[in-house]
Amino acid sequence: MAGVEDRIRAGGLARAGVLSEEDIVRAAETVALVEAEGIETVRVLLADPHGILRGKTITAEALTDAFASGIRAPSTLLLKDVSHRTVFPVWSEGGDAPMLGAGDLVLAPLPHTFRVLPWSPHSAFIHCDVSMTSGEPVSFASRRILQGACDRLSEQGMRAVVGLEVEFQVFEVTDPALDHADTTMPARPPVTRALNQGYQYLTETRYGESEALLDRLRRAAQAMGMPVRSVEIEMGPSQFEFTFAPGDPMTIADMAVNFRTMVKEMCHREGLLASFMARPRLPNAASNGWHIHQSLADADGRNLFAPGPDGALTPAASGWIAGLLRHAAASCIATTPTVNGYKRYTSYLLAPNRIGWAGDNRGAMLRTLLAPGDPASRVENRVPDSTANPYFALAFQILSGLDGLENGLIPPPPLADPYDDEGAERLPVSLLAAIECFEASEMYRAALGDAFVSYLARLKRAEWDRYLMTVSEWEHAEYFTAF
Repeated sequence: MAGVEDRIRAGGLARAGVLSEEDIVRAAETVALVEAEGIETVRVLLADPHGILRGKTITAEALTDAFASGIRAPSTLLLKDVSHRTVFPVWSEGGDAPMLGAGDLVLAPLPHTFRVLPWSPHSAFIHCDVSMTSGEPVSFASRRILQGACDRLSEQGMRAVVGLEVEFQVFEVTDPALDHADTTMPARPPVTRALNQGYQYLTETRYGESEALLDRLRRAAQAMGMPVRSVEIEMGPSQFEFTFAPGDPMTIADMAVNFRTMVKEMCHREGLLASFMARPRLPNAASNGWHIHQSLADADGRNLFAPGPDGALTPAASGWIAGLLRHAAASCIATTPTVNGYKRYTSYLLAPNRIGWAGDNRGAMLRTLLAPGDPASRVENRVPDSTANPYFALAFQILSGLDGLENGLIPPPPLADPYDDEGAERLPVSLLAAIECFEASEMYRAALGDAFVSYLARLKRAEWDRYLMTVSEWEHAEYFTAF
């Protein structure tokens, strides 16, 4: 193992300061583990701007070199929209596109993220930091955006604690759409049918029907170190929810992309399709939310949201809530990042449609679960859906809340009726509206920089523009015989 350490220590990543001494030791331990466990391949991954994991699979024999020098991958992995099209003009000199020429990035594996895959035990995941070949960090990479937000909070002597509820569906595939005519970009969706009939929320009988699948998913999640708290039957047909214990934002973000990928890959192996789409276009399908529970702790671990005996909002909770509300519309580009997600904001279906807060009310955007002396006191943001890039979504929560704290913001009175309070501002009604709010946000421009704002807005506008240019079923029915 000393020899492996020496090779890693002499490599370009260590010399550039990308790996600390602790990282070097842990990297060598990871190489030894791979050898001892007979692991054959390691999937070296980055989360793209949509939270989709991309990367290369290397053999066990190449892992030491990966820790020493990194793995090269095309820079266009960070320049694609959800359809996997590169939407920046990388061949146009003099343009404003990053990474002209589609050159390489360097992926630096992070040893603490190494996870053996229970459904494929000869293989493992490892996440990476991303830099240019010059060594310059990629400022708009997912992990870097979240780390920057966490660092700003740490400078104030605080840290965020976040927990997730994740909803998704699993369907049986009846037609995998593998004919050549189906292999378009994006591909024709497979044809599916439900695993259960739904509409028996949290019933034991529906759980019993799905227990075998849910057990396999739960055991795999736990084997990967995910802190599963509950496995639940949701409202719709074939809809489920996993909830997770809280943790630090980066750990939770890594867990979230691992979980989403794990569920999709395990289900695919069984002839099933797992979807985290916000609102599938299927008869009777329900919408999928991705609720973020969040609180602040000081250096001693004390929950700064826990109220005193009178139950009043603490200054930290008050400022944080006010910040989340002030920047809610601009944050939607991260919490609701798809065209489809805005069709989830429907009254009386447990998704918010207005910007506001309330106590224990599941119709409100922010549900405050605060009780005197309760160390688990927290705020639940119910805006996000299950397509969110967790690194961006959590970073935007932190930056919004921190702005509220730093500027002494005070929230308005709680909503008495979250769906019918005409005094409350509505959430954006479309992805375009969210993009425009984000581009106009002085706070996000100051916190993230003009380059990042332009980068993310361009990616999402590409998605919006393709949506606008697609002739819909509604249009065809409306106009085909009328004119």
